[in-house]
Amino acid sequence: MRQVLVTGSNGFIGRNLIQNLSRKKSEYKIITFGRDNSLEDLKSSLAQVDFVYHLAAINRTNDEKDFERVNVGLTKQIVDTLIDMNRKVDIVMTSSVQALADNPYGKSKKAAEGILKSYSEKMKASVYIYRLPNVFGKWGKPNYNSVVSTFCYNITHEKDIWISDENKEIELVHVDDVVKEFAHLLEIQSANKLIFSEVKPTFKITLGKLAQMIRGFHEDRKNSIVPDFSDEFIKRLYPTYLSYLDKNNLSQTLELKTDERGSLFELIKSKQFGQIFISTTKSGYVRGNHYHDSKIEKFCLIKGKAIIKLRNLLTQENISYEVSDQKIEIVDIPPGYTHSIQNIGKDEMIVLFWSDEIFDSQNPDTYYEKVENE
Repeated sequence: MRQVLVTGSNGFIGRNLIQNLSRKKSEYKIITFGRDNSLEDLKSSLAQVDFVYHLAAINRTNDEKDFERVNVGLTKQIVDTLIDMNRKVDIVMTSSVQALADNPYGKSKKAAEGILKSYSEKMKASVYIYRLPNVFGKWGKPNYNSVVSTFCYNITHEKDIWISDENKEIELVHVDDVVKEFAHLLEIQSANKLIFSEVKPTFKITLGKLAQMIRGFHEDRKNSIVPDFSDEFIKRLYPTYLSYLDKNNLSQTLELKTDERGSLFELIKSKQFGQIFISTTKSGYVRGNHYHDSKIEKFCLIKGKAIIKLRNLLTQENISYEVSDQKIEIVDIPPGYTHSIQNIGKDEMIVLFWSDEIFDSQNPDTYYEKVENE
């Protein structure tokens, strides 16, 4: 079993990494080091581990001396301790793209890189340095870890956000991609040298566009609309947005439309894949008796028993499918077929419907015509 030390274990990346590694408890023993631990704790941990994730750092402070104390000082303490023990231990360090910038934080990260470079050369150990851009994802701290965290938190809590320059472009990387890359290092052969590595993919976006996207998520959610998950950035940003919702705001009440037949509500909508809606229908009642020019639908009965009838408007051919919850199936409704569904069971039936477009009352593409001719 490998013994792994994670410094900065209570931080944003640390928490996500530990969660990932904890899924392989039989392979890894995780030792944590945070602000509440002492230097003696650190020395004791370094005496037993064979891999170190050095994630502890200060990136915002009111006292610039903190950059030197933590970013440089803690790194030196780790390296000096390992050298004194004559222990060759592989190390991963989260540096920053700011290491190339002329500011106190960047200078401290560059200095820490230099300390690890010397350690790698002296001990012939693998040292992986990642100059990460802005990292975003679940569990980030607003107003500290990432502008994404700040925007997501404020927007989900109906607070204002402040943008200094809407056209400023930033580069982002998702914490899950970072963690997967880091975890993979435990599975490969040691390189015994210093390696500057990158995490991919990264995404570039302006602050104005970022705020616009997150505001859009928030407004669309009120109407049960989800975004286009084929976009790799949105696939990462939207779950991040959801993770900042207040615990009392995870539930949404949907509009329930009722009549003598039963009830119907729209479940999920998307400008890309259409919408899903669900109906309940009492015994004997019929829904439908209409057709579409272009819109397509799929019917799936999930409770009860029904008959789905269709008539081809061109050939006048009649088709019927008897369906029940004893054999779950999907029935396609092509355009140009008038169609209906009738509850032929004794109890209420429940049907899930999918349509390839969100219903538009101004252009419904739904035209009444009975399936069975008078």
